[in-house]
Amino acid sequence: MTTMSAPTTPDVDPVVAEAQAYAEKLLMLSEASVDRHFDPFEDIDWDAPDFDPNCKPERWVLVTSADPIGRHPWYQALPLDKKIEIGKVRQANVAKVGLQFEAILIIGMMQHIFNLKNNDPEFRYCSHEMIEEHNHTLMFQEMVNRVADVPGMNPLVRSLRHLAAPAGAFLPNFFFMAVLAGEEPIDHIQKDILRSGDDIHPIMRGVMAIHVAEEARHISFAHEFLKKNVPAQPALNKAVLSIAMPIVMFVLGRAIATPPKTFFKQFDMPAEVRKDLFYGSKESKRTFADYYVDVRALAEEIGLMNPVARRVWKLLGIDGPSSRYRSEPKRSAKHAA
Repeated sequence: MTTMSAPTTPDVDPVVAEAQAYAEKLLMLSEASVDRHFDPFEDIDWDAPDFDPNCKPERWVLVTSADPIGRHPWYQALPLDKKIEIGKVRQANVAKVGLQFEAILIIGMMQHIFNLKNNDPEFRYCSHEMIEEHNHTLMFQEMVNRVADVPGMNPLVRSLRHLAAPAGAFLPNFFFMAVLAGEEPIDHIQKDILRSGDDIHPIMRGVMAIHVAEEARHISFAHEFLKKNVPAQPALNKAVLSIAMPIVMFVLGRAIATPPKTFFKQFDMPAEVRKDLFYGSKESKRTFADYYVDVRALAEEIGLMNPVARRVWKLLGIDGPSSRYRSEPKRSAKHAA
């Protein structure tokens, strides 16, 4: 009696399988952009009485659990009217920085898609993302127009926008690292504020809720892009990228998280308080490092957390544990350590 052997399936080329899986992920992100998207002038009722920036102004007081300024004794000791004024300027400036960063991202991403081949799934997703980022710039600017006249980034950091086009065109891995360097801090700050349970102003809540919802897709794409492209790089390129990654995170992260010099002058913040808030204290350093807990996990996954790179992460003060999964909530044990 002869036995029938099960039919064999031809081996699938792993390169083809990887490309198909990547295309499927991008299709899912693109369809999510179609199914669940927002318009800042349809989904935010800017003219509602409760959206008046001066309605219940105490809601502008900075959230202590999410903002290093808000929990500092210097800020806590100020009268309520001064806390409100600082809160308005602080949140408006974060929005302005976000607007400027989104504009830089759009410049670079337009260059990235310019020479993509026909049927490349990145073209559709990147185009969806840029549309959403354009809406974010409208949303952030509308908030700034209503809340406070602020400059956003420092002049030196603004000049970095001129690097976006060549990076997007010729250094895509570096460019999408820079995308994460700007997106991750804003995303973490806004999630912390929304999770705080504090009674924050509805302008802030509306803007943040939309931004967090859509930014999740943008961050996912940057992660997937680097997962696909970095491991295939030659050893020398990977070595350079491994060192560039923490440097980019530090430089752009500081630009996002630190107010401009005009902020400190406007509110006569003592130099020692400024240093303590953003550079000197153990807590401020840990808060900044926590912005990149997901990026450190990504670096390990794609082979960029080598011994030399680990030393650079540590030297810049942004080392630490990696997340077990993306957007993992902070664990108290980590902060107690």
